[in-house]
Amino acid sequence: MPWIEANGTSLRYGLSGSGKKTVVLMHELGGCIESFDDTLPDLAKDFRVLRYDQCGFGLSEKVKNLTFQKVIADLASLLDALEIRDPICLAGCARGSDFCAGFAAAHPQRVAKLVLASPDIGEMRMATRSLTRAARMETEGVRSTLETSLAISYPEAVRAFDIERFNRFAARWVCNTPASFMAQAKMMSQVDLTTEYPKIQAKTLVIGATHDGQRSIDVARQVAQAINGACLVECNTGHFMAVQTPELFAEVVRNFFN
Repeated sequence: MPWIEANGTSLRYGLSGSGKKTVVLMHELGGCIESFDDTLPDLAKDFRVLRYDQCGFGLSEKVKNLTFQKVIADLASLLDALEIRDPICLAGCARGSDFCAGFAAAHPQRVAKLVLASPDIGEMRMATRSLTRAARMETEGVRSTLETSLAISYPEAVRAFDIERFNRFAARWVCNTPASFMAQAKMMSQVDLTTEYPKIQAKTLVIGATHDGQRSIDVARQVAQAINGACLVECNTGHFMAVQTPELFAEVVRNFFN
């Protein structure tokens, strides 16, 4: 995978497929390009697919401080650097869906269609728990929070879909940098997504996950109601849909974008 300088940050990215439409995939908190490895073969048949490690994660540049505006500007700059001018189809899971919503609200002319899997109505409601977890990571390491974090985001019912897939995810997740979790926790404690959703103009599909212990179907429903004309669908998956049920994620995304 190559790296590119975008918005003053070195980002690792991958661009695959040769379709007329460009699909951009935004990974979850603690994720990376590899979060979409199992969805890519299906999506690349129909679309040109852009994945990238968000600032602070994967093999992109690490930082100690982040702003929501910077994360949004990173994507805009990456699209410019890759000369992607036409409106994109944008999809994200969990925290990635928050960034997708922010980008679509800030750059309505650049997003044709939008998929938000397990979005949040307002991250500030989770601020205390997120900051506490990040602080423990900084003092004790990422592994110290593995069991409690994945018990909610990757519960036994979802692990049963494919236990080897869960084991690979857990092994990758603990390799994250603690400071990146703290940077995002501090950043999102100041973000109110309820002000962003009404600004979205793209045709939008909101996905609620049956087994999501962090962001319930009711939360997904509130998000869909906040976006003009958005549709809501419930899927038998968890908080990290693209990782946990990649075939289902690819099918839903492909059908909506087509």
